[in-house]
Amino acid sequence: MSKSIHAIESKAFYLNPNRSVAVINYNEEYIQDIFQLINSQGFHNLVELYLAESQRAVTNKVEGLKADTYINILKAILIDDKPSYEKYGNEQILKSIEDFYSYYRSYFRVSLINKHSSAIVKGNFMNIDNRFNEVVIHLYRAIEEKLQGFTNKTYRQINAGTNACVLTQSIKWNTPQKYQALESIRFLDTIMLRPPMMMHTKSNKREGVFSATSNNPIEKFDGTQKDWYCFPAKIGESLAFIYFHRDYFVSGIALANLFEVADEKSIAGQKPDEIILFGLKKTEGDVSHYYHDEENDIWVGEVPYNDKTTYFGYMKKMCLTVHNLHMIYENRLPIHGSMVNISFSNGKTKSVVFFGDSGAGKSESIEALQEIADDKIINIETIFDDMGSFAFDESGNIYAQGTETGAFVRLDDLSSSVAFNNMDRGIYLNPELKNARVILPANTYKHVVERHQIDMWVYANNYDSKIGLHQFPDEKQAKETFIAGKRKALGTTDEIGMSTTFFANPFGPVQEEAKTRPIIDKIFNKLYQDNIYVGEIYTHLGYDKSKDSLQESAKELLSELMNN
Repeated sequence: MSKSIHAIESKAFYLNPNRSVAVINYNEEYIQDIFQLINSQGFHNLVELYLAESQRAVTNKVEGLKADTYINILKAILIDDKPSYEKYGNEQILKSIEDFYSYYRSYFRVSLINKHSSAIVKGNFMNIDNRFNEVVIHLYRAIEEKLQGFTNKTYRQINAGTNACVLTQSIKWNTPQKYQALESIRFLDTIMLRPPMMMHTKSNKREGVFSATSNNPIEKFDGTQKDWYCFPAKIGESLAFIYFHRDYFVSGIALANLFEVADEKSIAGQKPDEIILFGLKKTEGDVSHYYHDEENDIWVGEVPYNDKTTYFGYMKKMCLTVHNLHMIYENRLPIHGSMVNISFSNGKTKSVVFFGDSGAGKSESIEALQEIADDKIINIETIFDDMGSFAFDESGNIYAQGTETGAFVRLDDLSSSVAFNNMDRGIYLNPELKNARVILPANTYKHVVERHQIDMWVYANNYDSKIGLHQFPDEKQAKETFIAGKRKALGTTDEIGMSTTFFANPFGPVQEEAKTRPIIDKIFNKLYQDNIYVGEIYTHLGYDKSKDSLQESAKELLSELMNN
């Protein structure tokens, strides 16, 4: 059923059919039984929306009714007042109820409870939400079983009420004068997810790169406490306040599987390193930008409210862009790639960084390594899945550090075993479409931000017909390949065919190439001084997508790691 009718709102229940988002505020009204539910304004609004949609292709006379009449039929069923509803036909009513139930569940439904510094609320917020889910499923089953005349033999305990529940709270932070408009916006404090979550957005691909703007996006912000929320994230060691309009709750909640939620102690009295405003009414060119507020040393990102930006890649990549720019200004090198610690059966442990732009084959190389290793590999631990940084410690040695606690993985190129082994914890985005993605938790924040040594750094080459592993003999050749950032686009962005991106990273280094180059020089110089393996692995993903070819390359990689 298509959704194209405007948003509708009661005191406690917000529904936007165009974004498939429903927000339920338990502080305004908490439904505790089926009679309270069926008599609520929120339920009336939902019925009204459902009937408005279903009447575009009315299949039976029940769906041609007004909302009040429809609800009265449901009430009559509950109290066994058969003369009031039998004239519509039990089968037709039942068919409509099934469609209505599915219609509600097609929304991404998030419930909110404001913490009010109450330990009692915090300890019970999941039970509060569980109770609402029970009420919704009880109402559906009561009507269904009365209409069909018998009880079910199979019951499915699905997430009938909500997909997620969020505890929110107001926290006083070190707010510079020009950011006062953000002070009233509540922070997400604690988040309860009901995975696996299947979520759908109007867009399924990211376009273009983010550019600088000469005006601070905060000047355009006119959001209210009712419409906006803040996900306080720890991105690497940075503190980021990610503000989003409630119509972007799909992306806002999905962040919970990707970044650590900053606690109250990390927020109170603190100034963030980065601020993202996601869902502004208007931006220059209706595209995304960033701004460096040098006076307050805050990187500010803006993303406009439109259909394109519903794709989670915009949320993730804007967060990483402003974070990476912050890293560059701290003389750290942002790394677009994945890092794993591999424990081998011969007792060795190696840290490997796979480097490359979207679709190059970083995740696929790790998967191929797992598939061909048999019992040679005891464990592969993900340190970071998409973005990290290289930096120098106090002694001048290089270490790697991650940014995300989760992984934003493309389903198209992953084997079903990898995808579905973790399915019960995943947030799935547009799973039926090309470039379908899943967001999975990967590691703890504490471990991600530890300082990790680097044993090998390989460029994921998806465009050459060669097979295997190639070590660059000198610093010059290595830098040429890594800086060129060549790849064959696979449809994960708006690019087509062969492309080049400075340092394979359009999220920071491209925007600040002049500041990034000296850091690249220092990093490569030190790696070659320390005889660290720097090379490339041929993934074949952009050439012939041959799984056999990638596995042959993975065998060479395995041999190199175990024996040298």
